[in-house]
Amino acid sequence: MSRRKLRRAFSRLLLLAPVSTLGMACSSTWGCESDSMQRMYLLGEIRLSDGGVATADMSCEALCAQVGGGAPCSIKPAAQNSLDSHEVWCEVPFLCEGRRPEGLCSDGALAVGVPALGALFAKMAHLEAASVPAFERLADELASHGAPERLVRAARRSAGEEVRHARVMEALAVQHGAAMPELTVAPFQPRSLEALALENAVEGCVRETFGALLAQWQARCAEDAAVRESLGTIAPDELRHAELSWAIDAWALGRLSVEARARVEAARREAWRALERDAESSHLPGAVARQSGLPSPEVARRLARELAQAMTAPLPV
Repeated sequence: MSRRKLRRAFSRLLLLAPVSTLGMACSSTWGCESDSMQRMYLLGEIRLSDGGVATADMSCEALCAQVGGGAPCSIKPAAQNSLDSHEVWCEVPFLCEGRRPEGLCSDGALAVGVPALGALFAKMAHLEAASVPAFERLADELASHGAPERLVRAARRSAGEEVRHARVMEALAVQHGAAMPELTVAPFQPRSLEALALENAVEGCVRETFGALLAQWQARCAEDAAVRESLGTIAPDELRHAELSWAIDAWALGRLSVEARARVEAARREAWRALERDAESSHLPGAVARQSGLPSPEVARRLARELAQAMTAPLPV
């Protein structure tokens, strides 16, 4: 895979993203690997799939299922004893992309009631922070497997860049009322070149590549100027990280057996399919999505599918 193919794919797909000007941003209801966050709905706003009206005697699990959420959930009675004003808190999925390390133990969970936009940025900060040990481990493993020094150096440089990214996203989270969750990663164990290649194919070639595309999308589309500026500084680094993933892939595949290469390719194909499913099932409040600049589920699914097609198709002459 050449840098030209990746950059050409990004340039084409980003043509779908209107540039945010004077507060007019890309249409969006989507967001941060399938992760989840707590979102509040008023009981009176929930409509049942059969057209009926939600009632206070329904369980929170049943109510949340109507809005695409689930447990953990809770119902908080309204102070004025108005049933329609009861608060229904649900865990809803949303999508943050990046390189997650094997052994990531913390899930980035946040307390109930944290503002949704702050929660989104806190989850993104948690994932950026998780990328630091992921790249540090990758650099050490590349060196132990005899990879070219340029790949080892690039992985170490990427770890340093992810430290800055985590700080940038944490600052946005704090600005919007959320603290970054504590990061916990289990001690790493030595693994084979095939295991390294499998993780790189899924977390780097798929998840991180899509995350790099999303960073550029947000830098164009976010209504919040501070978000556009922050993602504008992160996006070029994330593109280089995606390019590094594909460079590592090319090097590693050349040293694996035919059977091992087939397993890596199969894992990558399944990761593209899983990404598309995650994109389609993600939810964010409309205002949060507009401020953060994330694409709608329909657009995100199209981006995932077309990016996968572009990265597996022969390079045009």
